[in-house]
Amino acid sequence: MKRIVLIAIALIVTTVTSFGQTSDPAAKKILDAVSSKFKSFKSVLASFTYKVENAVGKTLSTKKGSVTMKGTKYRLSFGEQEIWCDGKTVWNYDKNSNEVTVNKVDPSSGAITPQKLFSNFYDKDFLYKLNGDKKEGTKTLQEIEMTPTDKSKSFSKLYLLVDKNSQTIYSTKVLENGGNRYNYTVNTIKPNVAAEDSQFVFDKSKYPGVEEINLQ
Repeated sequence: MKRIVLIAIALIVTTVTSFGQTSDPAAKKILDAVSSKFKSFKSVLASFTYKVENAVGKTLSTKKGSVTMKGTKYRLSFGEQEIWCDGKTVWNYDKNSNEVTVNKVDPSSGAITPQKLFSNFYDKDFLYKLNGDKKEGTKTLQEIEMTPTDKSKSFSKLYLLVDKNSQTIYSTKVLENGGNRYNYTVNTIKPNVAAEDSQFVFDKSKYPGVEEINLQ
């Protein structure tokens, strides 16, 4: 579940700069524009709504979250989970247990992080195509269908809706193999927000009684 969450959170605010040759050139052009715009920002604050549906479209749960990114640093707040990363260390805090797990950032580990997903994530992992335009209120949205090349993935499809006017991701839908659907809709994207480095470090003094599990 956490893997799917991080994948989709990254998707809703940006995408990649290079893609496989077998994918749709029209989709590539759209995604390149989204990526280019995102890379012009020094920092980004995005808020989103997360909805889980079953195979017949019944809503099972709805949550809200936010993610702030600055260079290799990020802070994610999602339901009962908060994650801080200062580029070297990752703190994963569980509100229910009042427990924080501390790990080092290992670039060679292959772990899913927003930073990796903000750059070469789809180059080898997905095939994609443009399905056409849709209307959502006054917005014109371009739908891109993405299929993982690795059939052992826990999901079979991703659907991205790109706001044609603003060249930003409007929503992402993940179709899990078990039938559930995970929908992420962007509420706001604010570029170049003030983001002090201390914002990306876990402050133990603000969480009385927290249990720290250091795995560094």
